[in-house]
Amino acid sequence: MNQWITILKRPLITERATNLKAQANQYVFSVAPQASKRDIKVAVEKFFKVKVIGVNTLRVRGKFRRMGNAPGAHRPEWKKAIVTLPAGQEIKFMEEGQ
Repeated sequence: MNQWITILKRPLITERATNLKAQANQYVFSVAPQASKRDIKVAVEKFFKVKVIGVNTLRVRGKFRRMGNAPGAHRPEWKKAIVTLPAGQEIKFMEEGQ
């Protein structure tokens, strides 16, 4: 992908992601489905000005959800990336204490 700014969609702020941040200095992002590990690494390094050690990716399949009396529908598939940073570096999504 050419546009590194379109690769990162949003950070995932969940309980598991918060534990990964505290224990292993790893951050979780929702990324574009066609992005490769190299694309994700370059995007994080340019956008947050940090050094990336490794990137793990996985595709999250869309689940079937019922919608009341209607037959239901599938949620969309998306891609998740877990980015590992060296000790001492961090990414600030929002200020703590607010």
